[in-house]
Amino acid sequence: MEKEPLELQAQFWKKVNGEQLGQLLQQIALRTELNPSELAFVCIGTDRSTGDSLGPLVGSKLAELGYPHVIGTLAAPCDASNLAIRLQEVPPNVVVIAIDACLGQKLSVGLYQLSNQPLAPGKSVGKVLPPIGDYTIAAIVNVDGPRQYNVLQTTSLYHVLRMADEVVRAITYAIPL
Repeated sequence: MEKEPLELQAQFWKKVNGEQLGQLLQQIALRTELNPSELAFVCIGTDRSTGDSLGPLVGSKLAELGYPHVIGTLAAPCDASNLAIRLQEVPPNVVVIAIDACLGQKLSVGLYQLSNQPLAPGKSVGKVLPPIGDYTIAAIVNVDGPRQYNVLQTTSLYHVLRMADEVVRAITYAIPL
């Protein structure tokens, strides 16, 4: 029996590399007929922590490229302190793609979790915040373990910038303007 395509499964969490991220996003975009005007990107994180800056970096790059509905940039981050207020900016009747950094297993660092489930922001650092998104892109920026705040504070900015570029490349490949 042939396995059902990823994007048609009821629920999925898939760990992928940057190239696979673009390919799977493209499959989803084609199947669901996504276009940029019907999408909102909620890019979660802060510019005050290198490990947690992935979301605002991606948001800034998407906004600079001209994607219409981007919430969370370096200039105006969407983080734990303002998440509830910023979510009110999401236009009605759009598909929301939530983007955030996360911590994971050593062998998973540099990979991405793609899902058709909402993102649970702040989960890796013990915060309980509202779930966000119809789809989730979670970038595994460093190794999970004790002292998550310290791990995020000391994560390589070069590594986070590279991963942010990969996410932007995947989105522009899959959902071009």
